[in-house]
Amino acid sequence: MKKISFLFVALFMCAFSVIAQQFNSPQPSPSGKVSQKVGLAEVSVSYSRPSMKGRVIFGDIVVFDKMWRTGANSPTKIKFDDEVSFGGTKVPAGEYTLLSIPSKTEWSVMLNKDTKGNGAFTYQETDNVAVIKVKPQMLAQNVETFVIQFGNITNTTMDLEMMWEKTAIKVQISHDITPKMTSQIKKLLDPNRDAGLYFNIASYYYETNQNTQQALELITKSTDMAPKYWTVHLKAKIQARLNDKTGAVASAEKSKELATADKDDNYVRLNEKLIAELKGKGK
Repeated sequence: MKKISFLFVALFMCAFSVIAQQFNSPQPSPSGKVSQKVGLAEVSVSYSRPSMKGRVIFGDIVVFDKMWRTGANSPTKIKFDDEVSFGGTKVPAGEYTLLSIPSKTEWSVMLNKDTKGNGAFTYQETDNVAVIKVKPQMLAQNVETFVIQFGNITNTTMDLEMMWEKTAIKVQISHDITPKMTSQIKKLLDPNRDAGLYFNIASYYYETNQNTQQALELITKSTDMAPKYWTVHLKAKIQARLNDKTGAVASAEKSKELATADKDDNYVRLNEKLIAELKGKGK
């Protein structure tokens, strides 16, 4: 009898566990995500959003001068896809835990490398990559639900804003775009490296039938830098569109010569067809 009772209880507990696992209800502190470009970098935050619900928050629910996970449930995470400056401290690309120590007159906001632990409960100071001191700002009205957002966005800077109750915290995030812009410009202007770029732009113009004269200028730069049978063939087609039959035939002949040397029979035939069409128009 005892064995039967034990088996019944075990089966009941198992069934209850399955039902509990299938039960889906709203979270008291629902998760949220926010992302924003600053400069050329993408910044994203994943966090949980507790509400006031008539409670006193700072100094009570969130104890002053103690580590706070800066949200609820799982630790808040912030991710950068490139190196940024966080409150004046350079932070490498990567994902970090966002933690804070609130107080009445000053907050400490930390970015911590430990993203596998339990936030404030497993915090190690040695894992910090940035510790920023921030003065809290008082709001005129209560913010019922904790919110993290981005504001004051410029080409290279923005504020990470955290607001709850009547308290707001702002940390500036900036991205130095100068090295990347310099690299892009150098790449665009370097004749030894970007024949392909000129070809791609010229090809786009040709396929969309726009800016044909500019397409010719770009493809000419490309073929002067690094002549390939496919780029010279495109030049021939652009010249044909501009009614420069003589130039188009010359380019097609050159493309055919390069394609023959590279044993690309398809482009040999394409050039022969184009040459025949161009010479046929002249009859």
